[in-house]
Amino acid sequence: MDEKGMASTTRLPLIIAIMAVAITIVGGTIRIHDAGESCPDWPTCFGTWGFDVSPDQQELWWNENPEEIDSRGANHRYTTFEIFTEWLHRFLVGIIAIPIVVNLIVANKNRSKLGEKNRTLAISAAILLLIQAVAGYVTVRFDNADWTVALHLVLASSFIAVVMWQWLCWHRRLNPNSIFHSLSPAQAEVMRKPVLTMLLGSLLLLILGAWVSSTAGGNYNQACGVGTEAWPLCQGEIIPDTGEIPILVQMAHRIAVIIVGVILFLGYRNARANISESGRVLSKSISSSFHLWAMNVVVGGLYLFTASDGFIEWLSLLHLIVGISSFLALAFAAMQIDLAMNPESLEDE
Repeated sequence: MDEKGMASTTRLPLIIAIMAVAITIVGGTIRIHDAGESCPDWPTCFGTWGFDVSPDQQELWWNENPEEIDSRGANHRYTTFEIFTEWLHRFLVGIIAIPIVVNLIVANKNRSKLGEKNRTLAISAAILLLIQAVAGYVTVRFDNADWTVALHLVLASSFIAVVMWQWLCWHRRLNPNSIFHSLSPAQAEVMRKPVLTMLLGSLLLLILGAWVSSTAGGNYNQACGVGTEAWPLCQGEIIPDTGEIPILVQMAHRIAVIIVGVILFLGYRNARANISESGRVLSKSISSSFHLWAMNVVVGGLYLFTASDGFIEWLSLLHLIVGISSFLALAFAAMQIDLAMNPESLEDE
């Protein structure tokens, strides 16, 4: 493939990343509406290939397949919208496999020009997709248990990060003088440990956030109550009784938010003080993560504060999107540091 052809296919990892974000958003919608098992069979849905399954059709299918009845019971009926979200999620997961395979073929065929690291990341993305598919089965198998929801979200975020990393490697091979790649090794070394610490902290928040938001195991998202007693307090108290696991998980999440926020703020200050103009993309990545964290504190608070008459579920979805965005901003910062400190990883095979 010539330079022009490689330049045109540079967008492929970005397209995959955008598709993966869409899948994650749909997955979040499924979780919010408690529709994780609205298609109890696979690859069909209530024995059909569509999503418009009436309550009567659902009842008939449950009667014929009693072993598939989930924790909601045989009398539960899913709405068409709930079934559609699960159907759409499966459809998108199947579609994304096509560009993943194309990406793998292109990276392998042109590894002498694109570098071994590009090929390794393409392989990693394909493997992660397979693992994510297994994790999806596990999530349904264990009836959306909190730990399976957290695992599913972490794998999805990791998959997006890997394809973003591949895009950055590919971009550097074709555009070495771009502002994306102007970070010096010296500046990268200064920020390496702070960014890694922030990244791990952000990952921890994703895990705890998924745990809290999961409806399995005790409605953790409602553990502190609703309205004025729920935020910024918990059960109307600064330090509530943590004898119940849901409240303990909520408080662990809130304490982690504060600790990680301090770490992000210190990293933000460190970046402003130590990164010159040549590293401004890195600086913006770090500052974006901190500002997104601050925004998410407000969104999470509003979700509880406004819930006196029922939860506003789009706030929960926004909370998920902003949380993932904060993590990905730090992941992008870590990628820049890696490429600045290890330019030899992009050399020809």
